[in-house]
Amino acid sequence: MSTASASIQMAAPSGLLSLGLFLVAVALVTLLGGSLWLGARIRAHEQLPRPEEQPQLPPGGAVHEVREVRESAEIPKVDKSGHALTPYELAHSSRPSASQERRRWDEGGSGSFGSGGLGPH
Repeated sequence: MSTASASIQMAAPSGLLSLGLFLVAVALVTLLGGSLWLGARIRAHEQLPRPEEQPQLPPGGAVHEVREVRESAEIPKVDKSGHALTPYELAHSSRPSASQERRRWDEGGSGSFGSGGLGPH
């Protein structure tokens, strides 16, 4: 019987454990609240930039978007005896295309990946 009563006492919820968890939760909430208060206080004391420190338009006026069709540079062919080119050795450039007409999807094509269609035949 003594082992049965000992196991019942161990299984009983401990008030001290509950109090400890409650104090940890209160400490966490206090810490988070204090950090929010301190951050708001620091932000309130920051100075706003002066008008001369604000961004200015360029002398030529506003810059507008330029749309053009570009072609990528060709990747050079490497023979069997040569070493493979690394990405750092490739040219990272493109040039304007001869035709500035935008490419359109093929008729009957899905226009996107994963749409479930069979695609062009």
